[in-house]
Amino acid sequence: MVRLVCLLIGYAFGCIQMAYIVGKTTRDIDVREHGSGNAGTTNVFRVLGRRAGIVVFVCDVLKAVAAFALCAVLFDGGGSFFAAGLSMLPGLYAGLGVLLGHNFPFFLKFKGGKGIASFLGVMLALNWQAALIVYGVGFVVLVVSKYVSLTSLVMSLLFPVLLVVFGYGIEVVGVVFVMTAMAFFLHRGNIQRLVKGNERTVRLPWEKRPPKEDK
Repeated sequence: MVRLVCLLIGYAFGCIQMAYIVGKTTRDIDVREHGSGNAGTTNVFRVLGRRAGIVVFVCDVLKAVAAFALCAVLFDGGGSFFAAGLSMLPGLYAGLGVLLGHNFPFFLKFKGGKGIASFLGVMLALNWQAALIVYGVGFVVLVVSKYVSLTSLVMSLLFPVLLVVFGYGIEVVGVVFVMTAMAFFLHRGNIQRLVKGNERTVRLPWEKRPPKEDK
């Protein structure tokens, strides 16, 4: 019952769909009808700009941390910032709920984002040491490849592996693996484009824009 309650609490947090909200409040558009059609950080960066993208990214990370923290407090759970309980499960199930709410929000006809930013928030709340390793590896992959999708997939896969190395139990690793599987499922189109070599790259913040051609 506690698991189900935490899942529902997390789902409610996940349904706070910041990409949609920012798109509506700043440009009066549904960001899902532009760019890649995804209500996530990368598409917001491309459609609405860097400032909006940063806001969406931070909010999506924090809503996962907030849901994790709330359920850890309510049900005596543990995590990166909570030493009261030994079990990581209350916060972790809330984190899973956040991803489900973010990816499949009921009020947007279950069409949301891909949940990577919120997954990063779950990582931070569960084990900050493992999270920092994942962030570092992800940064290197992004700089080398310039593929956001590949970076997301590598980070999603690395985290459950690190949890095994850190000695977490089978249920914790299993729940996180469900999050990883969800990320791969939602990135299936990106995976196909990566294999074909036509996935879109990103321009990193410190890279100069190419010069405009004279008309």
